[in-house]
Amino acid sequence: MRGAGRNRQEQSGSRGGKGGGSQSGGRGHGGTRGHGGTQRGASRSGGDGRSGDRWRGEGRAEGRRGSGRTSMAGQGRPSGDRPRKGEQDVRTMSNRELVRSYAEPLKLGRRKGEWIDVRLPDSLVGAPIQKVMQQTPLAPKLANKLLQGKGIVLQGSNLRLRLFPAESIDFPSDWMELNVLYEDDFTLVVNKPSGIEVHPSEHGQRRTLAHGVASYYEMTNQNVRIRHIHRIDKETTGPVLYAKNEFAHYQYDKAMREKNIERIYLALAEGVLEKDKGTIDKPIGQDRHHSTKRRVSETGDPAVTHYEVVERFADHTLVRLRLETGRTHQIRVHLSAIGHPLAGDGMYGGKRGLIARQALHGERLIWRHPWTNEQLSARAPLPDDFAEALEKLRK
Repeated sequence: MRGAGRNRQEQSGSRGGKGGGSQSGGRGHGGTRGHGGTQRGASRSGGDGRSGDRWRGEGRAEGRRGSGRTSMAGQGRPSGDRPRKGEQDVRTMSNRELVRSYAEPLKLGRRKGEWIDVRLPDSLVGAPIQKVMQQTPLAPKLANKLLQGKGIVLQGSNLRLRLFPAESIDFPSDWMELNVLYEDDFTLVVNKPSGIEVHPSEHGQRRTLAHGVASYYEMTNQNVRIRHIHRIDKETTGPVLYAKNEFAHYQYDKAMREKNIERIYLALAEGVLEKDKGTIDKPIGQDRHHSTKRRVSETGDPAVTHYEVVERFADHTLVRLRLETGRTHQIRVHLSAIGHPLAGDGMYGGKRGLIARQALHGERLIWRHPWTNEQLSARAPLPDDFAEALEKLRK
């Protein structure tokens, strides 16, 4: 299983801390991959953030909740059969009752090519496929799709799922040196540099991050589609999350909708913010006079940004921000709206004397593993131009 060994984590003595993950340096396509490797620049939530530390912090995640009724034709009791005395028919059981009946969640198994082998606990050996699938994090729609495509095999205590079918890479490859912050069988996190877009914004555009990831997959022999989960602006730096299969894509899209993927940014704002922390709650809509620009608007979409001051300078403030919503240009618009545009952000009133782009960097990405639900974290090192701007202000 790619990442099976890499996904095992060193345990620290304390649990539940709130430090960041360890940083990762730049990495090209030539890095060693395979079984038993280590994660790059990632940690469980609670790591102490020191360079070189691997996977410190929280213990095991909580058990899985039910994910909706399944309707997998042909796998349950034949139509018309009644449950035996003392047995409840699975067709009339709620998700909560099913989970209560088989409370032990299925642990992540070992990958074998396109399949993953999952060992069943004794309580599930011999159970109908419906009950077994209730203990997996697969959505009913995906479970049914696998069943119809013969992608589920149940034999005794072994459940086999075809979660990793070979796919055609759907972008032409453009080689670029990628800084991979985290990777396992389900997930890739790449630190995007400034000056390139996450994906093409016009027909025929090349050399976006999507093309670079396509090259990376190609050179590491991974037959995987390009599935970015979120975007950041062309000139903004920081982590971008990719799903490597349909199951992870569904889980991450759901997590984004439910605001369970957290993105933390560092920004250098002009002027001195008086409050040490605060919240900017202003709706954002499109600027009628500029198709790519946004503005605060009463008729816009709700937008909430939380901030705290990290360091104050004579005429600038370094702030850390957490997005509660993910509107286009949200941080840039919000800071400009309170009179503190980003340094270098000409579109929203910033000056370019200190840095040649908006001084905005995705510092940390926090998400949960799509199968185990364990909290993971990737931290991106501060880019050189941002670090140089801070040094100039400190001097």
